[in-house]
Amino acid sequence: MTNAVGTRMTRKRQSILAAATELFLQRGFLATNMDEVAAMADVSKQTVYAHFGTKEALFLGIVTGMTGVAGDELEEQVADPFDGRPIEDFLLDFAEQQLAIVMTPRLMQLRRLVIGEAERFPELGKRLHAKGPRRSIDRLRKALAHYRESGDVEAEDLRAAASFFNWLVMGEPVNDAMLLGDQAIPNADALRAHTKESVRIFLSAYGRKR
Repeated sequence: MTNAVGTRMTRKRQSILAAATELFLQRGFLATNMDEVAAMADVSKQTVYAHFGTKEALFLGIVTGMTGVAGDELEEQVADPFDGRPIEDFLLDFAEQQLAIVMTPRLMQLRRLVIGEAERFPELGKRLHAKGPRRSIDRLRKALAHYRESGDVEAEDLRAAASFFNWLVMGEPVNDAMLLGDQAIPNADALRAHTKESVRIFLSAYGRKR
């Protein structure tokens, strides 16, 4: 395969993914058909099938890709706490970046879509959980292990502590946006205040006892 051919195939694949993402998020799985995806991507329907095989595979690929990108972005934005940074600074940074990445209309639409299609695609929720909450909780657990060694965290079950912090941060904002729509996504100041209070509550329970 020449570089030119490879580049054209990559561009077509990206166009298909972009078109399908918009259609699935707007209309859901059943109401989206491959003819529309092909037309929006400006490719033939045969090209769509050549790249993805089935509508189901295309749908699953989009869900996995979007959640994976969000997780990758969080890892890039927040450094691991092995540079001597105080635990409060790390938790504030982690929570603020996580909310900024997740609390967007597109990712809230994706979550609603996954919930709506969970029975049709039993693996869908598992993929979203593995790429999203579980990935964040696992990273928090590793960070809390570091802070337990330095005496800044007191917790026997680090995974439980990480899970409590994750949902303390994410629970209300995500739940409100999921049920009330994009207009319920808090502004940056509200998210920052929510983050500070979440960190305060967590450290009151798990932080070093003075």
